[in-house]
This record gives sequence, C-alpha cells and structure tokens, in this order.
Amino acid sequence: MSAVTPEERRLSFGVAADTYDALRPSYPELAVVWALAGSTRKVRDVADVGAGTGALTATLTRLGLQVRAAEPDAGMLDVLRSRLPEVEAHEAPAEHLPFAESSLDAVTAAQSWHWFDAEASAAEFRRVLRPGGVLALMWNVRDDRDGWMAGLSDIVNGEDSLRATRRDAWDAVAAVHPGVEHADIPHRVVMTPDEVVALTSTYSYVRLRDDAADVYAAVRDLLATHPDTRGRRFVEVPYVTAAYRWTAPI
Repeated sequence: MSAVTPEERRLSFGVAADTYDALRPSYPELAVVWALAGSTRKVRDVADVGAGTGALTATLTRLGLQVRAAEPDAGMLDVLRSRLPEVEAHEAPAEHLPFAESSLDAVTAAQSWHWFDAEASAAEFRRVLRPGGVLALMWNVRDDRDGWMAGLSDIVNGEDSLRATRRDAWDAVAAVHPGVEHADIPHRVVMTPDEVVALTSTYSYVRLRDDAADVYAAVRDLLATHPDTRGRRFVEVPYVTAAYRWTAPI
C-alpha cells in the first residue's frame, strides 16, 4: 500500500466532494440541540469549523442561528458555498480561524476534530469563544451492533482506517478540554445498496488504498448476500452520533 501523509489525507476529500455531500449522513437535530445546550449564554453566533460541504452548517442555519463556516479544503468549500450561499464561508483551518476574539457563542466541528492539531485548535476555540460559550463536537459512527454493518466495518477497517472508539475520542478531547461531556444519539439513514457502496468511497482510508476497487467489490458482495440486505432495494444504515460539549469558563 502506498504511504499517504496525514496532510494528504486531510485535504483528500475535495475530489469526492459531490459524492460526500450527497451520501454522508447528516446529524440528528437532537444531538445538535443537546450539544449547544452546554452554553451558559444564549447561542446566536456560531462558527462551524472543518465544515466540509455543510451538513452540520445547514442544520445550524435551520435552527435560526447566525452561522459562519471555516473549511481548509477548497473543493469541499465550493460545494458548501453552492448549497448555502447565505453562509459566510472561509477557506481556513481550525488552527488559524479568521474570527475575532470573544466573537462566538458556539464553535462546532462535525466529523472533523480528529483532523485538527488538538492543542493549537483548542487555543483558537478558547480565543474566539465568549465566556460561557460552548464547543460542540460530533461524529457519526457506524453502529456495528447490526450484523450487516459489522460486516461492512470488517471490510473497510483495514490497517489504514484510523480506527478509534468513542472512549478514545472522549479521552483525546478531554486532554485539551477538561470537563467535556458526552452523549450518544442513535439514528438510521435509508439508502440503496449502490449508495452504500458509493458511501464507502468517501472514506479517505478506503478511497486512497491501492486496492480500493477490491474493497468496493467486497461491499457489493456483502450487500448481495447478507440476510439483512440481500435482495432489498433499500437498506437502513444504522449510526450513533457521538456528541461532545465543552463550556468555556466564565
């Protein structure tokens, strides 16, 4: 397998931005509301960091918040700007945010915090958050308690998959944001088998593998043969949204 640097991986999503936008799951409103409730002040001004194509940005906008987005991958940002032209969007990394000191009630990061430099981004979040504001982090995690989803994870989770448990994530976030809280919110997304195969192509640890075509073929075979998915036009894809919130000191 060819070596891929973390920076190459972090900026590899733009080439698949349209597929990512179409097939990656959004986040349950319950998870978003729970995370923002960690603020001790009224939440109005929010920055979505590592915003990607805007899955969480769109939810924040629907909640009536004043949202700005920061994303370092130009390809992903192009899609976000197209789908959410009303959102102020910046090509910027989490470690160097283009926002003023104490200008935000909340900072969010969905499916992206693991790409940040933890200490540098933590310093930026503390800088831009107002006293009592909240940092809200979340990930959609495949729910392997479903038999066919466990089979999918066995196929895609090779040695290059950057696997981590929710406990690992909590420990890593708590190391730079002591006192972080955590909640798990399950949800399901309905997809066609072809969409599930295409979804796996949005995982950088699959798409950048030399044997990616073999992985896609194995996923197709799983969907065609597993008793929970065999012969079905649509399948339910189970997720758990792992949500974390940290409140800035007053």
